[in-house]
Amino acid sequence: MNVKKFFRFFLQNGEKKTNEVMMKLVIGLGNVGKEFQDTVHNTGFLTLQKIMQKFGVSGGKKMCNSLVSEANISGTKVIFARPTTYMNNSGVAVISLQKKFGVDAKDMVIIQDDIDLPSGIVRIRNSGSAGTHNGMKSVLEFSNGDDFVRIRVGVGKQKENQDLADYVLSKIKNKDTYTGIEIAANAIEDWILGATFTQIQQKYSK
Repeated sequence: MNVKKFFRFFLQNGEKKTNEVMMKLVIGLGNVGKEFQDTVHNTGFLTLQKIMQKFGVSGGKKMCNSLVSEANISGTKVIFARPTTYMNNSGVAVISLQKKFGVDAKDMVIIQDDIDLPSGIVRIRNSGSAGTHNGMKSVLEFSNGDDFVRIRVGVGKQKENQDLADYVLSKIKNKDTYTGIEIAANAIEDWILGATFTQIQQKYSK
């Protein structure tokens, strides 16, 4: 390659890199419908709404089996999504979103409720099993890669003799759950603005 061709190659490739827009995908798991608003199992949706409020993002259009809002935040294109597949088929929406926007797993955050954590406790991981969460089981089944950031917001266990389904579909009564939602939203806000996985894990995860 002569000098002229080398500099042409350098400038062309440098320009491509400069014009590339970083993209991040934030997904809150839950169930659509008025009857599911403010329920334990919709903690992921509530956290996503809190993050969107922080950045002044509202609305959403139907695509990829989800309600999707997009925003440019500090030079990063951020996609906020709420699957409309209902919880147990969340993975169908996640893989559709990944294919549509070309987002790598490492640039994706998924928020879920977790009955195995006390209310208000937030745990942040980038690997691991789905535990007892059917929505995350579906995500791991369909997702293109499993090294995405998982943010689990503790909602506590059901009362003795209470059916699990009845509990997760009941309205949130423990105020600590809302504290956890706020903590999780702050962690994702930092991540969107450039904090690394390790940084938000060390700062917010219990």
